[in-house]
Amino acid sequence: MHLQLVPLQPQQAARGLGAFSGCAVFLPAAAQKTDVGGESTGTSINHSQTLLQRLQELLRQGNASDVVLRVQAAGTDEVRVFHAHRLLLGLHSELFRELLSNQSEVVLQEPRDGAAVFDKFIRYLYCGELIVLLAQAIPLHRLATKYGVSSLQRGVADYMRAHLAGGAGPAVGWYHYAVSTGDEALRQSCLQFLAWNLSAVAGSAEWGAVSPELLAQLLPRSDLVLQDELELFHALEAWLGRARPPPAVAERALRSIRYPMIPPAQLFQLQARSAALARHGPAVADLLLQAYQFHAASPLHYAKFFDVNGSSFLPRNYLAPAWGAPWVINNPARDDRSTSFQTQLGPSGHDSGRRVTWNVLFSPRWLPVSLRPVYADAAGTALPLARPEDGRPRLVVTPASSGGDAAGVSFQKTVLVGTRQHGRLLVRHAYSFHQSSEEAGDFLAHADLQRRNSEYLVENALHLHLIVKPVYHPLIRTPK
Repeated sequence: MHLQLVPLQPQQAARGLGAFSGCAVFLPAAAQKTDVGGESTGTSINHSQTLLQRLQELLRQGNASDVVLRVQAAGTDEVRVFHAHRLLLGLHSELFRELLSNQSEVVLQEPRDGAAVFDKFIRYLYCGELIVLLAQAIPLHRLATKYGVSSLQRGVADYMRAHLAGGAGPAVGWYHYAVSTGDEALRQSCLQFLAWNLSAVAGSAEWGAVSPELLAQLLPRSDLVLQDELELFHALEAWLGRARPPPAVAERALRSIRYPMIPPAQLFQLQARSAALARHGPAVADLLLQAYQFHAASPLHYAKFFDVNGSSFLPRNYLAPAWGAPWVINNPARDDRSTSFQTQLGPSGHDSGRRVTWNVLFSPRWLPVSLRPVYADAAGTALPLARPEDGRPRLVVTPASSGGDAAGVSFQKTVLVGTRQHGRLLVRHAYSFHQSSEEAGDFLAHADLQRRNSEYLVENALHLHLIVKPVYHPLIRTPK
């Protein structure tokens, strides 16, 4: 086979990872536009790894370097020296190109954490790769942002979002960093993780670092996952004790608690023992009265005089037994499974003794309801052929009976999927059903339950928590 020497054009060099003048690549003649050998397809010769190794050596040994970077950690005398190459730095960064256009040595002042990872940052400019640790994510992202290396900026942000989903990232610190840099996608990812894992975060050292702005984002949400509303109140009280915010901030936060979701006996204890209520009780007195009134009457009677469609009367994703049950499915890629559990009819004290029984059916490969016949006829009619997209897991939640106890109430179903991280079981995914639906349409739509190391599995088991939330219907109000 004939080989032809093809000089690398300037625009090709700009697309490469650390390409520099004088580079050339060898392409087989068969790969050129003129096919002298009569081959219908070209043959690729790939020596990119060798090129990357040589670029690493170029950085490590400083051969033919034409610039010197002196990186000083702020507030210290520590200086790290890098012998680099103007062309390679300028290919990635407009700031470096301008900074080094008329000088061969510069001093760069960086925060201590940024100076500590500057070698990784420079290596990325030569080789297009690096290994990130959790504690290095923010300083690397900050360096990429400062010097305008957009590809690294995107890569580190993707890393942070991925590790948040797995429960490994410091969500509170990353949230505040995302706000400071205007990274809305990262901010939303942090906020979602914190909402789904509020119990775990409220019991960790991160809770003390929550800002008033972040707290204001979390408290109104109905998708918060915690044991019950009382747990949220205690977490808020602990935060108030540490943060000591202005009275207006504290009172606004206390008014975000859904007091009708707390049983009357616990409300009495809070009023008698809570330091937060002793200090700010008048600010929430109307909400406490509303809660006692709600628990004293039936929801149907209460709704004739008061509006029950506000967020105060909507349960969050409570893990307490009154609102759902955990379900561990071993080897979920193999067989159909079923279970049942009970929930309280509603959060009102009037309904505290009433229960609704729910039947749950899980299948790793199940046709949707619209394609599933109830019975096969006597002639043995064949079942409809399943489409490829119908082979994904299915979950159906139905009430065991349709009695009159649920008058004026709909039920919203939520399924949490857990993952284990550092010994903790955290929520990685959440799926919600429409109130009138029995089946989650997008449940585990992208899950691969066949792989033992699937992100959806913990020790080859699927960890679910099933939650049913009563939602009150709007009713015609009578004059008070």
